[in-house]
Amino acid sequence: MATSCIKFLLLFVLPVSSCFMMGSISRPITEFCLDLYNKLNRNAEDRNIVFSPMSISVALALVHLGAKNNTAAQIEKVLHVRKAAGRMSLGSDFESAAPEMEPERTQERQSSLSQCNKDGDLDHKVFQALLLQLQNLGESYVLTLANNLFIQQGFELQQQFLMCAKELYGAMLQTVDFHGAVEAARIKINTWVESETQGKIKELFAPGVIDVHALLVLVNVIYFKASWEHKFEEEKTVQRDFKLNKNEKKPVQMMYQKGMFKLGYIEEMGAQVLELPYAQKSLSMIILLPGDMADGSTSGLEQIESTMTYENLMLWASSEHMFETRVEVYLPRFKLEGTFNLNEVLQEMGMTDIFTESKADLSAMSFAKSLVLSNVVHKTYIEVNEEGTVAAAGTGAVIVRRSLPLTEVFMADHPFLFLIRHNPTNTILFFGKLCSP
Repeated sequence: MATSCIKFLLLFVLPVSSCFMMGSISRPITEFCLDLYNKLNRNAEDRNIVFSPMSISVALALVHLGAKNNTAAQIEKVLHVRKAAGRMSLGSDFESAAPEMEPERTQERQSSLSQCNKDGDLDHKVFQALLLQLQNLGESYVLTLANNLFIQQGFELQQQFLMCAKELYGAMLQTVDFHGAVEAARIKINTWVESETQGKIKELFAPGVIDVHALLVLVNVIYFKASWEHKFEEEKTVQRDFKLNKNEKKPVQMMYQKGMFKLGYIEEMGAQVLELPYAQKSLSMIILLPGDMADGSTSGLEQIESTMTYENLMLWASSEHMFETRVEVYLPRFKLEGTFNLNEVLQEMGMTDIFTESKADLSAMSFAKSLVLSNVVHKTYIEVNEEGTVAAAGTGAVIVRRSLPLTEVFMADHPFLFLIRHNPTNTILFFGKLCSP
């Protein structure tokens, strides 16, 4: 039987959200997601894109633990964390669903974790609470989040940083010899990544990416696997054409099912928005499908992208603005892999000091003055099939109801955007564009 999943991976190499706006962590992660998508999409009109804004945000937050002064402030800016009178939170729905701990253990943890929050706008305990929630989704999901620090022999990190990294983000420390045996170190890191992603990401670091000058490599991995609430039947999957653009088509395996789904419209663009829930509806895939242009062009997709602000995306993807109706769903099977070196993009977004030896301040991580971030690599794998998904993120647009036929048709046979959302917190875990299945 076909399996389906999402596997993703992200890493950092170091050589050596509105208060979250009245409270939800989803806003800064979504704003970061849109910033990053716009940067990655600049020269990728006809190329697939997939990444995990949540996981990249977590990895940057982990680095922020070791940063001070302007270096820390720049990370906060990129992550869209803002000062607020109140604390950052995950929202009441999230907090009420958070795993409960024994009172004594809770008090002990709060006491130790209070040392981890520094002056600034980023509340690390909010990220920790999100990670705890995502790792308690139930038996219908497999979601593994792991962080590891690979450090040069003889190089010491501050104990406070190590304690906070472990307590908040589950980051563990492993010693390697970048200087004397860089290839063995590279293989050790890649082997750990392959194991954490169930073999889906086999060589995160290509030869030469890690050199003998490296002191610290931070690796963050996400592996996600889930089944649809309503599975597609394999016998109904048939070959159909997918329109790559107005001149090209390619045959794909098009899945099909008819059932009751939440559907919305972006009226002025003629676009459809479909919510495909995963088992138990804790997570959903949201698909933004442009209107099928008469000339087969992709201008509809570009129109969505050009107006995709935080407010609009929240409106378009809101379950409250959709309506449940009978839908014939045609969705291609697809596998996507995205590999990005994010150094240049993060610098363009405002994180400049951390890459510059004369300016980087990672003194909360180490006493070494020369510690800088040298490489940020992010790799995502996603597979969508009949069973589900496997993966190793105002213009006044309004969604309106319209007079409906008895059965709507959702024909995803041309480029579209998609996201995978954690519904209790409204957090985007994965975001992507499918141009060519």
